[in-house]
Amino acid sequence: MRILLTNDDGINAPGLIALEEIAADVAGPDGEVWIVAPAFEQSGVGHCISYTHPMMVAKLGERRFAAEGSPADCVLAGLHDVIKDARPDLVLSGVNRGNNSAENTLYSGTIGGAMEAALQGIPAIALSQYFGPRNLGLEEPFEAATRFGADLVRRILEADPPAQEDYRLFYNVNFPPVPADEVLGTRVVRQGFRRDTHFGVEPHSSPSGRRFLWIKGGYQHNPTAPGTDAAANLDGYISVTPMRADLTADDALEALKTIE
Repeated sequence: MRILLTNDDGINAPGLIALEEIAADVAGPDGEVWIVAPAFEQSGVGHCISYTHPMMVAKLGERRFAAEGSPADCVLAGLHDVIKDARPDLVLSGVNRGNNSAENTLYSGTIGGAMEAALQGIPAIALSQYFGPRNLGLEEPFEAATRFGADLVRRILEADPPAQEDYRLFYNVNFPPVPADEVLGTRVVRQGFRRDTHFGVEPHSSPSGRRFLWIKGGYQHNPTAPGTDAAANLDGYISVTPMRADLTADDALEALKTIE
């Protein structure tokens, strides 16, 4: 199996090391693992592509490249330049430092990389490690992802339905904020919504008196509704959420027929 890796934390992120271990296990001894990851951190860029300016791609080692662009850019670079003559069987994005459950999904560059792969017709899985008091101080904070990631990727691929003609599925996986020994299992769930928390801004002034705003995330340990991703994660379960890039609100189509 040939696997292409990317992330949004950057080419030197520890989560990418965890993902390499997962991918090597899935690919097997006769497989290939290629990496095209952002040269610098690209957290929060979503499905952004560098449409109005070029990006530099540098070879750092055998099958290892850094691109001055977003995760979606990296997938495009991988598919159409770096390994254009050897299409990958799978794209893995992550392992993100922090969760991409609930509304975080919409901002995530990790998700954006997987989404771009799906739009290109490649099976894709985004993997993220939820952090909290029970695992943030571990010597290996990604241990839950590392221990369970490869087997879970294989199980998802075995269950993946036949490729669709249009918007194919990709998968959002979040490992819970607990040590690996405390992971209770896996739950296939919907994307949730954290109530009473959201992104905002925090103003600061520079020594020169100029005013700046930092984007500030909301509290990450509010549970979502039962049967959704963050709720499962906070209960100690790995969440798997099938997704598509089709943003149509199907439930609203009939009600809007009145405007035709």
